[in-house]
Amino acid sequence: MNVRRSAAALAAATVVLGAAVPAVAATAPPTASPTPSTAIPAGLYGTADPTYDGVWRQSLALLAQHTTGVAPADAAVTWLAGQQCANGSFAAFRADTAKPCDAKLTVDTNSTAAAVQTLAALGGHGGATQKAVGWLKSVQNADGGWGYFPGGASDANSTSVVAGALAAAGQRPAGVKKAGKSPYDALLKLSLPCDRAGGGAFAYQPDKKGGLAANADATAAGVLGVLGKGFVTTAGNASQGERACGGSSAPLTPDEVAHNGAAYLAGAVAHDGYLKSVLPGAANQPDYGNTADAVVALAALGWTEQARKPLAWLEQNAAGWAKQSGPAAYAQLVFAAHAMGADPHAFGGTDLVAQLNATGPAPQSGAKAAGATASADPKKADDSDDSDGSGPAYSLWLIVGVFLVVGIGIGFLMSGRGRKRQP
Repeated sequence: MNVRRSAAALAAATVVLGAAVPAVAATAPPTASPTPSTAIPAGLYGTADPTYDGVWRQSLALLAQHTTGVAPADAAVTWLAGQQCANGSFAAFRADTAKPCDAKLTVDTNSTAAAVQTLAALGGHGGATQKAVGWLKSVQNADGGWGYFPGGASDANSTSVVAGALAAAGQRPAGVKKAGKSPYDALLKLSLPCDRAGGGAFAYQPDKKGGLAANADATAAGVLGVLGKGFVTTAGNASQGERACGGSSAPLTPDEVAHNGAAYLAGAVAHDGYLKSVLPGAANQPDYGNTADAVVALAALGWTEQARKPLAWLEQNAAGWAKQSGPAAYAQLVFAAHAMGADPHAFGGTDLVAQLNATGPAPQSGAKAAGATASADPKKADDSDDSDGSGPAYSLWLIVGVFLVVGIGIGFLMSGRGRKRQP
């Protein structure tokens, strides 16, 4: 998720710097929380500047609460719903919702899709979710995918989060097509063949020459995307077969592509139990957010045995990261625990739900979110109708990373979760 949420800030920095900087960034190490340049609105979770991830972190926080049976505060839900533009889209953050959205406000697919997944799960927002889905369909690319911003080249992360939103809203992603192409078609093109380095993985986007480079962040997202699943899922029922990347002379099915992506992730976490990220000039370091996403992806396919080691590593090591990084990080860990059937209230000695609740307005007292514990998928709970955890470090280290990229001419910073970033 790091890639997705980094895109907005990097795009803004590109305008300021006058340089083309790809939308890929690494998860930053913990640092002191910077002073927000924007006032934190009432109802919003987290205390970091919401400019680049307000809707994203709010969506994940409320969805995580709902998933654990917590009824979010009315003020928090109202804040999220109120961020929607008249055409159905969402921006990362609207400081003044009394002012209609205009061309100066940059809306994006990721914020919109995340909000759809959450509002669909909470129920009672059918009109808003359908309008948002209508907008997402209107900006679908001819290859069947989506870019972070409308009209941008399709990428695995954006296409996957939109596929999850479509499913949450009760639609079949494979049936949502542009020029005869579906989200699955776009994702299949971003999957690396087994006979290449990083075989089975997904690339974020092709490079300028059309080449594909394995990206763990994009792979975790891509597995969920081709399976038609969103942020919240339970363990699948994969057959007991070969857990290696496999190909055939015929075009691969979505399930086969998901299998290959899972094989890549399983191999990546097999030794240490976690994925790694790296900032230019820095040593490899654990990537907590993308490791959590990998657990969800592996579990979604039914590869729970391969997901146990990274889940155990997160239980032992991720509490400090989540405390530093804030609501979206707590949400990622909740999703990982939920996917594996673990208790988020006792996650390595940490009550993730209580910690998440403490980052924003108190949930409804004693209430349970209807259907939250009975349904694995948001769409099933709503049939009646960074970040991502890189935290406060996001703002400071992202800016440092952008200037470093521009200064030394690095093509891109390899991803390392969630837009993953804020408290």
